[in-house]
Amino acid sequence: MKLEITPCKARLGAEVRGINLSHPLTTDARTAIETAIAEHAVLVFRNQPLSQDAQVALARSFGPLDLGLKRVKKTASRFRYDELLDISNVGVDGEIAARDTRRIVGNLANQLWHSDSSFQNPAARYSLLSAITVAPSGGDTEFCDLRAAWDALPEDWKRDVEGRDAVHYALHSRFMLGDTDYNEAQRAELPPVTWPLVRTHPDSGRKLLFVGAHACEVSGMTLAEGRMLLMDLLEHATQREFVYVHKWQPGDLVMWDNRSTLHRGRRYDLSVRREMRRTTTLDVDGSHDDADDVTNAARSPQLA
Repeated sequence: MKLEITPCKARLGAEVRGINLSHPLTTDARTAIETAIAEHAVLVFRNQPLSQDAQVALARSFGPLDLGLKRVKKTASRFRYDELLDISNVGVDGEIAARDTRRIVGNLANQLWHSDSSFQNPAARYSLLSAITVAPSGGDTEFCDLRAAWDALPEDWKRDVEGRDAVHYALHSRFMLGDTDYNEAQRAELPPVTWPLVRTHPDSGRKLLFVGAHACEVSGMTLAEGRMLLMDLLEHATQREFVYVHKWQPGDLVMWDNRSTLHRGRRYDLSVRREMRRTTTLDVDGSHDDADDVTNAARSPQLA
């Protein structure tokens, strides 16, 4: 089976045809998908409605699966698998969730530019998001190309950031949105990690600028200076010229590489049903080569 891969008009992304993702992947198909995502970073598969079983099986064919913040929250789920993450505004009772619930806070946090699970080591490699029910307007997902962002970074900025690390903390964005009700055990479940601001993608060999909403400090800088730098770099990386906007249709499956992209959901009417399921693989090969767990209390992120 030969896949038909059509690049999107944006700098990143491609639509893939010629495969049924509800069937087990052959070795050749998996290799072709991994080759395509190394080049295009975001792959769009239209008309691929997947059962829970099929989505989990598909994701597992690319590696072990990630629980993300489920490790901390341990909340009830509508799904049969812990590895299925509910990116929806629907509660466990099947009704649209109230605006003051944590599920809605999670929806809003997804509207920040981020790389899935960059707050842990190993972090995420691929994410696969399946559209069940889409919003009639809004609710797009945007992706930015961190490789193109590095290529376009001014030379003096490149010299300033190369060799620096950023601290990534799982609850940084949640605290910013007012979700602070976590006990000490929950806060300790996912200690901060550090990642280089400049990384080299292991498959494409391209340099990239690794920033996002989970990054909260920069090594060798004061808290204020580091956060201003992170905001400037994020603003640079998310310029429209580096962004692909995905407009969802029911049955879409979008797969992206968290090592070379950031993504964010866009606003939609939270009183209108929107249901998405995400599975995410861990970046287990060489995950400890360029990151260190930050477990010393003296090095905890400053969240004031």
